[in-house]
Amino acid sequence: MWWVVGVVVLATIFSAYLGWTAQRVERVHARAQSAERALDAHLLRRAAAAAVVAERIDGVELYAAARLALDAEPDERESAENDLTRQLQRIDLDPADPAARTLIASSRRVVLARQVHTDLVRDALTARRRKLVRVLRLPGRYPRPRYFDIVEPVMPELPPLPAPAPSPEALPAQAV
Repeated sequence: MWWVVGVVVLATIFSAYLGWTAQRVERVHARAQSAERALDAHLLRRAAAAAVVAERIDGVELYAAARLALDAEPDERESAENDLTRQLQRIDLDPADPAARTLIASSRRVVLARQVHTDLVRDALTARRRKLVRVLRLPGRYPRPRYFDIVEPVMPELPPLPAPAPSPEALPAQAV
């Protein structure tokens, strides 16, 4: 009789572990997909900001690279973004220009979003490599996540914004 209880306990522990593993695989894949969408959004913002800067400086090649990045199909996206990065590295941006500030900030966000995406793709691929996950085909409904390899842009430092002048109401009253 005691061996029946032991088998039931082992089956319960194994099923709990299996449920936890399935949840982990699903969660890490969902996070990787979310990071991919966030990276895509940041890349689109960067390309749009680059198009605005290209119009201001009459940069035909930069504008063409920005439009190609905005209109690229998913399988052409990496090369289009790399072309845009190369075009951005060829121009001198004036950090005092609001459009250039937007471009610099969006390029920095692209770098951060890519790092997060890379980390989550690595975690998802690690989870997929486990023997139990492969045997039971736990990530079956999720496509295999892919790294997004682009050249990281090198942008100039942004000078700090000037502090706003205090309003007259905020100043202490002068004693008469």
